[in-house]
Formats: sequence, C-alpha cells, structure tokens
Amino acid sequence: MEVKIGIQNVGREIALESALDAESVAKIVSEAIANGTDLRLTDEKGRQVIVPGNVLGYVEIGAEEVRRVGFGAL
Repeated sequence: MEVKIGIQNVGREIALESALDAESVAKIVSEAIANGTDLRLTDEKGRQVIVPGNVLGYVEIGAEEVRRVGFGAL
C-alpha cells in the first residue's frame, strides 16, 4: 500500500510502498505522534524511512489494492 508523508516546512513529500495494512500504519503513526518519537516505516524493498514524530505535517495512507492477475479487459 502507498504511504505519503508530509513534513512541516518541507515542500516535498516522502512516498513509499509498505507491506503493512492500513490499520498497522495508522497505529504506528498515532503512537509516534502521541509519544513524540520517530516514525519508522520500512518499504517493500527493505529501506527504512525515519521521520521525527514532532515534524509530521500529514500521513496519507492509500487504499489497499488487490493485485489483478490476467489480461482481461475491464
């Protein structure tokens, strides 16, 4: 699922593909904000993204998408 992170006073956002479900990502983000700790997420390729919780502007969690198999037309 796609996760976009906006940081205060920074024009670019961080975008990553996470293997976690929406509920898990939301819980991690909420804990980072509530506790003032770092937000740590790992993307599908194993890279870690670490953002201080006190500078988060927003976190956009994309809808979970089921991957389609086949060549059928919609």
